[in-house]
Amino acid sequence: MVTNLKFCFLVIFIVFGHTLMGQSKKPTIMILPSDNWCIQRYFITDFDNQGMKMKVPNYKQAFQEDTEIGQVISKIGSLMIDRGFPLKDAEQEIKAIEVRNAENNLTTSKTSGSSISESPLDILKNQSKADIIIQIWWKVNKTDQGKIISFTLEAFDSFTSKRIASSTGNGLPSSEITPVMLQTAVMSHIDKFSDQLNQHFNDMSINGREIKLTIRKFGSWDKDLETEFSGEELTDVILGWMNKNTVQGKYNNSESSENLLRLEQVKIPLLDDKSNGIDARQFARNLQKFLRNSPYGIESKLLNRGLGEAIIILGEK
Repeated sequence: MVTNLKFCFLVIFIVFGHTLMGQSKKPTIMILPSDNWCIQRYFITDFDNQGMKMKVPNYKQAFQEDTEIGQVISKIGSLMIDRGFPLKDAEQEIKAIEVRNAENNLTTSKTSGSSISESPLDILKNQSKADIIIQIWWKVNKTDQGKIISFTLEAFDSFTSKRIASSTGNGLPSSEITPVMLQTAVMSHIDKFSDQLNQHFNDMSINGREIKLTIRKFGSWDKDLETEFSGEELTDVILGWMNKNTVQGKYNNSESSENLLRLEQVKIPLLDDKSNGIDARQFARNLQKFLRNSPYGIESKLLNRGLGEAIIILGEK
């Protein structure tokens, strides 16, 4: 009897311990200069988004040419690390992308030339796998009392690019260098800011992480989303799979036709059964494998834009 009680207490302790470990998990973060900061300092480059010209931050140039950004990110990063957030080094991730030179703005179908563009930030997100991107802006003004720094911290979900936390403030007059002034100014705001990050991540742990999923077809494919398999239209087959594999069956069917199925606000688990993080591509890969198997036998091309958007094109690779 005593042995059984000891065993029960041991099981409860292990389960409770794992629960606490799960609850204490923090989202990984990456800190970057804000778009506005980069534009003000002309650290920008042109990006061709499928024929549309856009100006985007040139983070590589910012890290190479600005004397403060590395120190600023280090100071703010230390505050986040002190609060338990794992930090991905943006500068090192950018260098890794340059060394590999494996990412392109254009991914093509082997047979039909279908393409999708990823912005430099999408590529960086995909490389780093950070849960949250924190962007920092600051400006130093000179007064009679000394230098005063103003700052804005904004946090964005890497998958949806939605703002999930923000903080704005001013420092006291100081003669310190900019990184130290900024760290001191942020200090009084950082706890509330980190609480907002934790609330967002805890909500995702319960209700799932949001992604977008689009299903299209190649023009060369002789079937479409209205084709029936065992008396069931392909669209209904896919939606049935979504009901079983999303968190609480949550997703929004925003557009549907014989050639297109667009699913938004798709809630996927944070982790797979091996406790590895899941992104849009990995989730869509499972659907791709499902459709490849009998009785469907559908080959498809899987594309992704960043961490939070995947596109499956049916009919060929």
